Amino acid sequence: MRATLRWAHSDLRTHRGEALFMVLATAGIVASLLLATALFGYATNPWQRIFNQARGAHVWIHASQSADTARLARLDGVATVAGPYATESVTVSSRGTRASVELRSTPERLAVDRPLLTSGHWLRPSDPNGVVLESRLARALLAEPGDTLSLPGTARSLTVVGIADSPEPRYSPGEQPGLVWAPPGAVRDPGVQVVGLRLTDPDDTDYAVQRAVTVLGSGAVGEVSTWQQARAEAQGDSRLFGQVLGLFGLGALAAAGFAVHGAIGTRIRGHLRDISVLKAIGLTPGQVVRIFLLQHVAYAVVGAVAAGALIQGLGSRIPGRLGDAVGVWQGLPGQTVALFAVPVGAVLFIGLTTGLAAWRAGRVSPVPVQRPAPQSGGRLTGVARRALGLRLPPALVLGCHKVFTGRRRSLATVGRLALPLLLIVVALSAWTTIDRFHSSPERMGLPAALTVRADGSLSDGDARALMTADRRVAAAYPGVEVPALVPGQTATIALRGLGTRKDPYPYALAEGRRASGPDEAVAGQGLLKLLDVRVGDWVRMTVGDRPQILHIVGRSIEPENAGRVVSTSLDTLRENDPQLVPTLYQLRLRAGADPHRVAAELATAGHGHLDVHAVPNPADGLSPLRGVVAGLVAVLALIGAVELLTAIGGTVRESERDLLALKAIGMSPRQITAITVTATSCTALAAVLTATTLGLPLARRLIDAQGSASGIGAGIAQSPSLALLTTLSAAAVLGAAALSALPAARAAHHRLADTLSAAA
Repeated sequence: MRATLRWAHSDLRTHRGEALFMVLATAGIVASLLLATALFGYATNPWQRIFNQARGAHVWIHASQSADTARLARLDGVATVAGPYATESVTVSSRGTRASVELRSTPERLAVDRPLLTSGHWLRPSDPNGVVLESRLARALLAEPGDTLSLPGTARSLTVVGIADSPEPRYSPGEQPGLVWAPPGAVRDPGVQVVGLRLTDPDDTDYAVQRAVTVLGSGAVGEVSTWQQARAEAQGDSRLFGQVLGLFGLGALAAAGFAVHGAIGTRIRGHLRDISVLKAIGLTPGQVVRIFLLQHVAYAVVGAVAAGALIQGLGSRIPGRLGDAVGVWQGLPGQTVALFAVPVGAVLFIGLTTGLAAWRAGRVSPVPVQRPAPQSGGRLTGVARRALGLRLPPALVLGCHKVFTGRRRSLATVGRLALPLLLIVVALSAWTTIDRFHSSPERMGLPAALTVRADGSLSDGDARALMTADRRVAAAYPGVEVPALVPGQTATIALRGLGTRKDPYPYALAEGRRASGPDEAVAGQGLLKLLDVRVGDWVRMTVGDRPQILHIVGRSIEPENAGRVVSTSLDTLRENDPQLVPTLYQLRLRAGADPHRVAAELATAGHGHLDVHAVPNPADGLSPLRGVVAGLVAVLALIGAVELLTAIGGTVRESERDLLALKAIGMSPRQITAITVTATSCTALAAVLTATTLGLPLARRLIDAQGSASGIGAGIAQSPSLALLTTLSAAAVLGAAALSALPAARAAHHRLADTLSAAA
């Protein structure tokens, strides 16, 4: 045992840099995996908790006032019915902020889908104008209990008496109206009635929707939403954060395992005589294996424990969504198990790779034998001889020759170093894609910056004249957006008519062509997947009691409504409904215009007749991902540094036999040092080229796969710029040269006796 500890202590003193990097890399990997676990829990559990406590409805149906919703309670599979609730669509204003809301007539007590109060109190008969706001809507309006909401264009006002969480789809400006629970007397002009269905089997949601639409009649159904849509919207970007952290954490763990395996293999080759001596004095093969195994497992344990302690103690203090996720995760029942299982799993994986490499040490013969002369260098190749004939620096030629002589060991080193660099390329591609949503939104499905809705007092011409009077508005596209029932009547989608054939809306197309002819349309990936159709197919949908048949001629990048959108021109929709008038306008701004300032000034110029919102950019919620990507790049850089140190150590040891020959032909210590530095730099350059060649297409596939799964659609992936890739390559090569310079210089200045001893 004493010999084992002395060996481990001596090895630690010799390789302190590698040990420190391994501890830091393990800590970063475990922290990434723990944060990924926290984000997955944060994405799923809060909504599920609200749904369970509120006894949420699985299906919500917006039906006409004349629909006989009482028949829904008799459907098979329907456990309970919530409502019907008379609902009025209005616009409310608070502290200068406006929002479109559904004012829902609600009784004092709810049996199904009852909101969970977070502040204030529930509706009371003594307060006929008191309302309760959904929590996200309240945050958007900066409203608290006791505040007054005004209804622009009317003399009405409402008083906020409470704020509540709800499992229904939450407020999203320009996409989803907010939810306001109000006494029946406050709902003066209901346009629809809303009914909720709680099912006995949630897996039968599609069938239940189909039966409900059949009973009510497709012409009486305006919109249908399900619990799956609400859950997906609530999980939102947090689930994506978790996927990114989990993917890169597992990739970094694999890279760390390979780095440890390579480090131990190199160390064993450099200490064959020492291992033979240890076995000769009585150490068993198992004890030799345990020396390496316990040493590297100890590094992993230190890093894993440090990461677990930091996440548990300081994780909730991380700014933004990560801190919120850790705070919620720490209160979940399975948090303790995850906090123990993730570090243990990482340590076991590193221990497994360590054991596989250390097993070779146990097979070393106890009798010291002379190592055969390495055949790596061999005779100079024709290319090397011609390079020397051209009077290129001998250090450069010999360093490159050492790497490119086909040695398996060099290929393995390049492969191990390329893995963390490949993951860095993928991370930089994700970063570039997020930046492109901000720098070139028109290429990512966001050609318009503002959405404007005018009330009935303004005609189409007056509204467009008011908007285009601002010089910062480049174009104003009139349009409508209505819910439509898909074939089979199992869900509703968004049918949009934007622009005209003379002035078409500039959709960002990823496939096919623009819709320019009669009955032609483009669709998002989410709609194509929902209907199981492709570009070139015809689709039929129902708007109220009118069928609409469209020819899908292109696939657009569609960030809204999970891609469940089919878009055509306003002229096409008017062919089916000549009385159709624009209900919204999409404004494209000139370069450099501030959307929020333009929105505020247009709202002021409209004197309460215009409801203006900035088009939500999905990248806004992904901004914290940049910090995550930066942290992952740092962890991967540490793993790459470990592999570089291993490669440098192996190169220096294997060059000791060549020192006599190099000095004999008159090469100076500086030139000998340059050979090792050149060999290490060439290895790093080969790894960078390999990582870039494989990483760029891999990143595109991964990002486009995520875009397709989210409904936005494939075609959003962006590769890093040439300047960024060049910077990465230069940093890797220069870093390798800097790390190798000192040990190479020390080896080049060895005394003759040391060199003879090493070569023996």
